[in-house]
Amino acid sequence: MEEKTSWTVADAVDYKGLPADRSKTGGWVPAALILGIEICERLSTMGIAVNLVTYLIDTMHLPSSTSANVVTDFMGTSFLLCLLGGFLADSFLGRYKTIAIFAIIQTLGTGTLAVATKLPQLRPPPCHASASHTCKPANGFHMGVLYMALYLIALGTGGLKSSVSGFGTDQFDEKDEKEKAQMAYFFNRFFFSISTGTLMAVTVLVYIQDEVGRSWAYGICSVSMCVAILIFLSGTKRYRYKKSMGSPTVQIFQVIVAAINKRKMELPYNVELLYEDTPEATRIHHTDKFHFLDKAAIVAEGDFEGNVVSAPNPWKLCSVTRVEEVKMMIGLLPIWATTIIFWTTYAQMITFSVEQASTMERSIGGFQIPAGSLTVFFVAAILITLAVYDRLIMPFWKKWKGKPGFTNLQRIAIGLVLSTFGMAAAAAIEKKRLAVAKAAGPTTATLPVSVFLLIPQFFLVGAGEAFIYTGQLDFFITQSPKGMKTMSTGLFLTTLSLGFFVSSFLVLVVKRVTGSNDGQGWLADNINHGRLDYFYGLLAVLGIINFVLYLICAIWYKPRKPKPSLQMETIANGSSAEDKC
Repeated sequence: MEEKTSWTVADAVDYKGLPADRSKTGGWVPAALILGIEICERLSTMGIAVNLVTYLIDTMHLPSSTSANVVTDFMGTSFLLCLLGGFLADSFLGRYKTIAIFAIIQTLGTGTLAVATKLPQLRPPPCHASASHTCKPANGFHMGVLYMALYLIALGTGGLKSSVSGFGTDQFDEKDEKEKAQMAYFFNRFFFSISTGTLMAVTVLVYIQDEVGRSWAYGICSVSMCVAILIFLSGTKRYRYKKSMGSPTVQIFQVIVAAINKRKMELPYNVELLYEDTPEATRIHHTDKFHFLDKAAIVAEGDFEGNVVSAPNPWKLCSVTRVEEVKMMIGLLPIWATTIIFWTTYAQMITFSVEQASTMERSIGGFQIPAGSLTVFFVAAILITLAVYDRLIMPFWKKWKGKPGFTNLQRIAIGLVLSTFGMAAAAAIEKKRLAVAKAAGPTTATLPVSVFLLIPQFFLVGAGEAFIYTGQLDFFITQSPKGMKTMSTGLFLTTLSLGFFVSSFLVLVVKRVTGSNDGQGWLADNINHGRLDYFYGLLAVLGIINFVLYLICAIWYKPRKPKPSLQMETIANGSSAEDKC
């Protein structure tokens, strides 16, 4: 019996529901099959996002600001739907079924987009706008088909991102030292998959979109995802499956509902009189924060269904540990709120920055760089920053300060500062580009200024992303309760989502406040006639204000000491917050 137990994984089952045999399930082979799905998801989502704004302006004839908002709303919804995917995976479907179902949904979305960009009936007639001639914009039917395709892709992306990394780590047993070491390397491989998919998207796929045809590029996305799904399904018998533990969202609502229902009750003079049924080894001791929630742990008549021996109704009575878990999640919110602005800055890199690039000189010899491919400098900045941090900064910091690198809050602060400098640089560069545009005249299609002038803003924001990714993920994992790691990662992803939505909101407000009936203002229909530099300057000012608020929140926050197994040195080598989901 002891020999059999050593060959099984305690908390995992195989595809038949039997205890998972360590020699026949899990490990690198099944994990690699899962990574194929992630590569194709990145290829599709980023390949569409970084070059969508040029399609909306040039082919659908939408104004500049409207096009930017379509992209940011699409990306924001993708990350927001990650919460839905996580809820379904935790509560009903499990990670395997969630991945399979949402991968199919994303394939349908990219297929629909391929058709929408191929058929001339699904877009307005081609034309070239001029000072005397305005092109006919896409009508409601055209945009309806486009939105259907984009939001099918967003739904698929949200479901996949919620489960791929988790299902990958399920293939390794944390209680086995050998497999635990392999899991650390899995995060590096996962990041490599993210980088591979993103680099292919911003180079090869964008080139195909511009030079061969968008329908061909999106068709490649659909076919590659179909192949990835078949490869993923081929490993069904080799995977390890973890049983669902229920959604932490429900647990949070249980504490809140119980506290509200007992709001008129008085707390006992001794906190030891509050209800606690959690084993001693995993208990979280009572704290003095957010006293209102403590009322959820007051024992009252009717809290137990039958007798005191039975388990209490969780909507009426919660343990002190459960209440403290919710307190811990609430304590994360100030830091959460002050990181949203970074992702608003990030949104400009795949919208207005790409539009800037489309007006500038992009030729190298006889080759013209696609405007969307400028984001390759953004990806390069992330990889270079992570490599420098891992190989130079961390060893130096450990030798000087005795600590293995910056703390998570310090990394977040660095990311916020770099993004603010990035927007200041973007404002200065745009001011120069506008001066060239004014001198060249309104009839000049390509301005005589090199597109490489945009590299500083891509590099600064990209370097900031490398720090804030790892810092936020470290913070949300190590500072959240053990049973709510998935929930805290989802909470982090909402900062990405809200950052994109805040970008859309700011664009609408600036357009309304500074715009005019003839399509001028800061965010003019043609960016050569607007003042995009003022908009970038506004984001830089907001970044400074936000950084001050962040410092106040960081000083107020009292961090928990993370367990060694949750240190983020492996994540600093690559696993971003976006990647983790």
